[in-house]
Amino acid sequence: MPPPADIVKVAIEWPGAFPKLMEIDQKKPLSAIIKEVCEGWSLGSPENFALQIADATNFYITEKNRSDIKNGSILRLTTSPYQTAVQLHERIQSSSMDAKLEALKDLANASRDITFAQEFINLDGISLLTQMVESGTDFGDLLSFTLTAFVELMDHSIVSWDTFSVAFIKKIASFVNKTAMDTAVLQRSLAILESMVLNSQDLYHKVAQEITIGQLIPHLQGTDQDIQTYTIAVINALFLKAPEEKRQYDEHIVDILNCPLTEMAHILAQKQLRSIILSNVIRSNTPINDEMAHQLYVLQVLNFNLLEDRMMTKMDPQDQAQRDIIFELRRIAFDVELEPNNSGSIEKRKSMYTRDYKKLGFINHVNPAVDFTQIPPGMLALDNMLYFARHHQDAYIRIVLENSSREDKHECPFGRSSIELTKMLCEILKVGELPSENCHDFHPMFFTHDRAFEEFFCICIQLLNKTWKEMRATSEDFNKVMQVVREQIMRALTAKPNSLDQFKSRLQNLSYTEILKIRQSERMNQEDFQSRPILELREKIQPEIMELIKQQRLNRLCEGTCFRKISSRRRQDKFWYCRLSPNHKVLHYGDLEESPQGEVPHDSLQDKLPVADIKAVITGKDCPHMKEKGALKQNKEVLELAFSVLYESDEYLNFIAPDKHEYCVWTDGLNALLGKEMTSEYTKSDMDTLLSMEMKLRLLDLENIQIPEAPPPIPKEPSNYDFVYDCN
Repeated sequence: MPPPADIVKVAIEWPGAFPKLMEIDQKKPLSAIIKEVCEGWSLGSPENFALQIADATNFYITEKNRSDIKNGSILRLTTSPYQTAVQLHERIQSSSMDAKLEALKDLANASRDITFAQEFINLDGISLLTQMVESGTDFGDLLSFTLTAFVELMDHSIVSWDTFSVAFIKKIASFVNKTAMDTAVLQRSLAILESMVLNSQDLYHKVAQEITIGQLIPHLQGTDQDIQTYTIAVINALFLKAPEEKRQYDEHIVDILNCPLTEMAHILAQKQLRSIILSNVIRSNTPINDEMAHQLYVLQVLNFNLLEDRMMTKMDPQDQAQRDIIFELRRIAFDVELEPNNSGSIEKRKSMYTRDYKKLGFINHVNPAVDFTQIPPGMLALDNMLYFARHHQDAYIRIVLENSSREDKHECPFGRSSIELTKMLCEILKVGELPSENCHDFHPMFFTHDRAFEEFFCICIQLLNKTWKEMRATSEDFNKVMQVVREQIMRALTAKPNSLDQFKSRLQNLSYTEILKIRQSERMNQEDFQSRPILELREKIQPEIMELIKQQRLNRLCEGTCFRKISSRRRQDKFWYCRLSPNHKVLHYGDLEESPQGEVPHDSLQDKLPVADIKAVITGKDCPHMKEKGALKQNKEVLELAFSVLYESDEYLNFIAPDKHEYCVWTDGLNALLGKEMTSEYTKSDMDTLLSMEMKLRLLDLENIQIPEAPPPIPKEPSNYDFVYDCN
């Protein structure tokens, strides 16, 4: 007869004694269990003791998390969180530097536990640490562990960031502003500043007054990628929280090395910052890790979001300054001087303007300003056209004159094309959208030029004109041409070119003819036969394929996946691993100190969840950890990667998948374990691919075409390479 579900068998350790094997009744109060354990070792005052998980975390067992205790768990009897907090509170004030250092090390480690953190904070521990930072002159390890403990305590969101004084902010900023500072201290100081800015608008203003771009640049010029990452994270945080009026783009600002970081748009436009990131981060010999890639992606998004204001601004047809830009486009294209108001009749001038505006490819030939009242792209399209005309004048004139000499139906309208292309590029680069929490998709080429978006447009407008000619398009084919151009751009971006020149070269290899070949190849690979016998055969073999997919999903769950623990306040390099047992009966999981290289064995994962106890799989916004995290809840991509496993009555195991593929694998696999249907998009894709392959193999078999069991041998290497082509 199996033991009751409320009874768990554990081992309990006590320093200097042999571990005890005992059964814990989960229905009994935790205080009664601790009292029983203390009596077994003849220890008095059981209220001064507590139980911990005996692993790298050393987390305390409480009434809230006691359900995490599973059969076979190893626990440790230790002093209660309150007693530990009192002891550490006293020890960190010791006059002995060695004793103080050891106490701060213990505090930094213990502060990861929210139960201990609450007790230490109740003793006014945060104030004590801030006083030590403000008044202390000690550097090195003492300061490093003090700041580490502070970061860990604040990470539990128990204390508001608005409570900190200007003196504390100045002290932390001084650590960042020093040219020679301990690496650990600098890293934690940058992390604190980032958290301050992200969590308090008031602190944003105070931090922005203390930090300048000139003081941050040296940290980007070093070789420590962690320091570089935190530095860029601070810049990103300040820019995210900057008031809207501080984000306006001004290309005329040059000498801003010592300006406050509130002028974030000016900083992003500053050549020195961009070139330093390019040379010291992107093109350094150190491979870019995921966290750095994410921060560069965020910086890229924030830089492009500077364009949102112009993208959403309509042109005012009555604004003479804006109309002068259109006159400038006409002047550059046709090399004409602006006629004085009294030169010729009004009708003659209007006729001349209308003719030229038609050649420029505007939709409204009489008043082209109307073309820029559509938002998006608004005035951004006109900005791009003017940049192209001024900085790539020969290409601009060639495109305009080339199309104005064609037949009306075959001309590629430059004005209309520029407007639609600008709108397309804003969609591709997601201008105006907030950065995603999990994305690492930055493009090195956008860090190679001060006006990267405009240069990107200039390359793409020439591509559009080239593709138009290759397709021999007419005005009726405009949308088809735009679809092909979008495909060319997306395929070129997928290769992640390192420079705009590489991007341009990549586009040269993606001509319209090449796009047709790629499409034809993809159609052949995805060919679907619609005859009735074929459909019947598909229906017959579909269950076999579905079973194959199910086995693959379960095998992947057996291999396991590393999940990142994500905080809504700041990103952390904390991980946990989960995998299914080979017999598909138990989920093994546990925390990791760092991302693993390869699989993590079962015996190193302390926690277990029997599959039989799983009640349901919940996804998206219904997950409890998405309801709790306000910032994450607003992030669509994080919502799409979130899922939870419900077990017992109201207990959850919460996941945020590293990517969409892992999300589909895990949700499919868990549903398969519960005997439910696998409904992810990857299941449909795998089903289509495997069905198509199986159908082709069976049809080849019907034609009596022998398919070898093994691939053909690789040809032998020639004895020499002196190949000669005989022209005779």
